[in-house]
Amino acid sequence: MAVFKPGSSTEPTSEIELTLSCRNLLDCDVFSKSDPMCVVFMKTPETTKWVEICRTECINNSLNPNFVTKVHVLYRFEVQQLIKFEVYDVDSNLHDLKSQDFLGSCETTLGHIVSSVTLTLALKGVKTNNKGQVIVKAEELPACHDEVTLQFNGKDLERSDWISKFFSWIAKAYPFLELFKVGEDGQYQLVYRTEVVNWTNNPTWKPITLPVRSLCGTDFDRDIKVVCYHFKYNGNHSLIGEFHVTMNQLKKGPGPENDHKCVKPKSSKICGSIRLNHFDLKKTFTFLDYIMSGTQINCTVAIDFTASNGDPKDHNSLHYLSNRPNQYEQALVAVGDIIQDYDSDKVFPALGFGARIPPHGEVSHEFFLNLQASDPYCAGIEGVINAYHHCIRSVQLFGPTNFSPVINHVAKFAQAYQDGTQYFILLIITDGVITDMFHTKQAIINASSLPMSIIIVGVGNADFGAMEELDADTVPLEVNGVRASRDITQFVSFKDFQSCDNPTLAKANLAREVLAEIPNQIVGYMKSKNIIPINLKK
Repeated sequence: MAVFKPGSSTEPTSEIELTLSCRNLLDCDVFSKSDPMCVVFMKTPETTKWVEICRTECINNSLNPNFVTKVHVLYRFEVQQLIKFEVYDVDSNLHDLKSQDFLGSCETTLGHIVSSVTLTLALKGVKTNNKGQVIVKAEELPACHDEVTLQFNGKDLERSDWISKFFSWIAKAYPFLELFKVGEDGQYQLVYRTEVVNWTNNPTWKPITLPVRSLCGTDFDRDIKVVCYHFKYNGNHSLIGEFHVTMNQLKKGPGPENDHKCVKPKSSKICGSIRLNHFDLKKTFTFLDYIMSGTQINCTVAIDFTASNGDPKDHNSLHYLSNRPNQYEQALVAVGDIIQDYDSDKVFPALGFGARIPPHGEVSHEFFLNLQASDPYCAGIEGVINAYHHCIRSVQLFGPTNFSPVINHVAKFAQAYQDGTQYFILLIITDGVITDMFHTKQAIINASSLPMSIIIVGVGNADFGAMEELDADTVPLEVNGVRASRDITQFVSFKDFQSCDNPTLAKANLAREVLAEIPNQIVGYMKSKNIIPINLKK
């Protein structure tokens, strides 16, 4: 074990189960009804072509079939996963679909499916008579989303190295714990590693909070191995001892049942004990629980119109418009195509900042992209792009680069919706270094307690070093002793994705990087406010 990563843990993937049915299918048989089967295909930026992932059983003589076969797919929020359903009347036992009668097809995205809970799609493609629908219902697996909090302390733990052998009276340990779950193959998988407690044989570790499914799946009798090590800086940590336990045993809480001898496996030597100090099991919820319960994601776009972008009439300008999308347009499409799947009305407020705007040419750090205060919304990402094209021809690029006005603008809306029904994402696309860093930090810290996330995409070749401070992945954002309650900001440099020769893949990689933290940020907000999904409230 060469690298020590305290506080690390494994994250389960989100597997989605789709239940399919059809209604009002076209009857292609003469003496009986159609014998339908549904074939499911998926396409992602990585595959670039449709790949068959599932076929249902064939249901004889039905124009309104309910299929038993489930479709299991791995759901990824940050990637647009296209889904296609093709329905056939089965007339042959041959696997080749060309041997069957085609009844129609429909396409959507997995994001649209999970945000709709139940989605009805019209079948298309039958030459003589387009008819019928596919009904899709989504459910996340596994069903267990409980969260467990554990706290352990050690007593009389013994190091086993040459120092402890000759100087046992001063050889105190630097102990830490590792928790393992056993897989279906019988192999142990690392789940969590605690912090190191310095220079003590009687440590008390910080509380550990984990999803139950990370620790034992849904089987409370599955073996859990807890291993105690003495930390060494060279990475060759020495084993102190271990013990085995189950979730059912841990549920009994502190007491004799959870006072475990720390035993060396080969020698059976007892090297102290590990005690359970605290146990708490509670229901938690996932990103999909909230989305499928009706939480809407509202995305606001803010575009940098400062003069550092260059004269829009110059082909070297970042705002230069041509038949090839510029970096602003590419970033808008990459992120917007995914976000719009989770917005029911698909209308976006879009802002600009850092320009002189008509009719009088005053400088504004917060203006509507379509320059219409009475109706500032854009219909879909295409509408945002159209408004951007109009705006770049109507304003004069100026400056400076101030972020705080647009952050505070969105925060006002987030302030009004703190019940879990709405979540707000601000996408800022910029070319330069922030000139109001202090006020931007304050705005982010104030917004960190609201249902809001901020995505910053840096375009061009400027030095974006200061943006990493706002990202706050490693060091929490703090101003004048006030610390952000949670990390809500993600920064990505667009140029990191320009080296890819495949534009489609570059777009997908950008979207993945930009959106990867959003599900956890949404769940983090909901947990901080103890918000339960509407359809799961008792």
